[in-house]
Amino acid sequence: MFTGALAPLAAILLLAARGALGANPIAEALNRLGLTAFALLLASLACTPAREILGWTWAVGLRRMLGLFAFFYAALHFATYAVLDQNLRGAAIFKDVTQRPFIYVGAAALVLLTPLALTSTAASVRRLGFPAWKRLHRLVYPAAALAAIHFWWRVKKDVTEPAIFAAILAVLLLARVAIAWRSRRNRRR
Repeated sequence: MFTGALAPLAAILLLAARGALGANPIAEALNRLGLTAFALLLASLACTPAREILGWTWAVGLRRMLGLFAFFYAALHFATYAVLDQNLRGAAIFKDVTQRPFIYVGAAALVLLTPLALTSTAASVRRLGFPAWKRLHRLVYPAAALAAIHFWWRVKKDVTEPAIFAAILAVLLLARVAIAWRSRRNRRR
């Protein structure tokens, strides 16, 4: 899992070293990092439905690592934007975040993912208490929705890929709603 999650970063770095990231290497790196972050976030959201619907109990054991790698790639995505694209010019970054809606929602998604990454340890669960920790980690749902919007608004012409990712997210969220509904119904019996 660890090696597989780092493979996209290795590929980006290898392409960059070879000068093979295309005419706009920063934009290409940004796109690849963002897409990887979103794909890993969706994979982390798929773990519970995989357990509940398919009986794949092993999938839940991967959820934390997938989520942390999603955050890692999202942070690299933002760092690449801030450092390589904007040269750490705070005023330019602030202007982009406040005036370009797709950047605003992407930044908001990263902000929502940050406390999840910071509290992903067993010690955090004990410190916060499981109910509070679980409520906090429900921020993953609006973060994923914001990531989908960020991706959709970022694409200028062909929205096929963002639409596919948004559809996958919708299916995963509907599966979570169905699982929660079934669980509540079973508890009432």
